[in-house]
Amino acid sequence: MTNIHPEVQAALDAARELRHKIADLRERIDAIRARRPSPSGAVIPEVDAMGRLTSLYMAPGTADRFESDELITEIMAAIRDSTADAARQYEQLMDHDPWATGSGSDTESGAAEFVS
Repeated sequence: MTNIHPEVQAALDAARELRHKIADLRERIDAIRARRPSPSGAVIPEVDAMGRLTSLYMAPGTADRFESDELITEIMAAIRDSTADAARQYEQLMDHDPWATGSGSDTESGAAEFVS
């Protein structure tokens, strides 16, 4: 049986713990979603923590109700607001102790997401 020096074992344990913490933080970042409605409420995009558009909901009849430039304005305003909210959620996660588990952040409670 091979004996590992206690300091080497401690370093290996610390590295393993760090890997787990990084994976947990990555999961919490991946869970960030922001859904902010357009000014009319007819368009709701979903944006992730990296600012990527992951989904776009348009209420039935929205395309018929707006002229094309108005529809573009609605969509862009909603995406901008959702992107800003996702960035706020990310900053909030990183400003607090990102290594703490079960921090009760807005993303875990859903409080920062739009609920219709």
